[in-house]
Amino acid sequence: MTTDDAVRTSAQPVLGSMSVDRISRVRGRLSMATQLAPRPNVTSGALDPATRSTSTGDSGPLPRAPLTPRIAVALHDVSKVYPNGRRALADVDLVILEGDFVFLVGPSGAGKSTLIRLLVRDEVPTSGEVFVAGSELSRLGSRAIPKLRRQIGIVFQDFRLLPRKTVRENVAFALEVTGTPRRRIGPAVDRVLALVGLSDQAEQRPSQLSGGEQQRTAIARAMVHDPKVIIADEPTGNLDPLISWEILQLLLRINEMGTTVLMATHNAEVVTALRKRVVALEEGRLVRDEVGGYHRDS
Repeated sequence: MTTDDAVRTSAQPVLGSMSVDRISRVRGRLSMATQLAPRPNVTSGALDPATRSTSTGDSGPLPRAPLTPRIAVALHDVSKVYPNGRRALADVDLVILEGDFVFLVGPSGAGKSTLIRLLVRDEVPTSGEVFVAGSELSRLGSRAIPKLRRQIGIVFQDFRLLPRKTVRENVAFALEVTGTPRRRIGPAVDRVLALVGLSDQAEQRPSQLSGGEQQRTAIARAMVHDPKVIIADEPTGNLDPLISWEILQLLLRINEMGTTVLMATHNAEVVTALRKRVVALEEGRLVRDEVGGYHRDS
């Protein structure tokens, strides 16, 4: 399969009946995102599973071409204008691949919050198309929206925990409201509490926790559905620098497990130190999409 064929195959679920010009722009974004994505590692002579060879008999194994990354999130020519005439987003094209870690940056009012609301289907674009996990969101019926949101984990700046419920109950509640069988809830909650390091605090209430522990509880709640995408909206905004780094390390570990992470932040120090992919918005327009620091490298 040629590179062009691979791009075409990966993009197919989100291309639909788009015009030739728009398909060309989407493939360009996909090609850029693929270049920014981590490459498979080769260690001790063993290939990553995505590039593992297949046997062809006496001729010996032949290497299999690397699997083309799948699209987790895509926005195509997305604009959002509110009833009061304020334009929050303008002609945004963005492709995020499965397993990517992306910082979303920009000044207040740049459009970050609007973009996040579009991704979780709290709002729909005025024009353009938004895809998450292969679904075009404006076409989803009301019954399909809860299923979509189970594929997305949301982490808020202000935690949004239920104060009268314990850590365990807060995390379990996310499964209970979606009708998950009770026999599956306990093991799922135990798994994510161990992941975030809160097994010993499971019976405590939010008022008994530090800010970092409350945010880890919120991350456990976001992960309990085993989502494909985590959207973290200023997750370190209410935390001191040391605890902020602990939360970042946890999100990085979740990303290493294969979950796509999109993190909106104003924390220039964190973004610059980690040197991940940075998507920058200004006045509703995407002005930068590259690996680097919070500000464009000179």
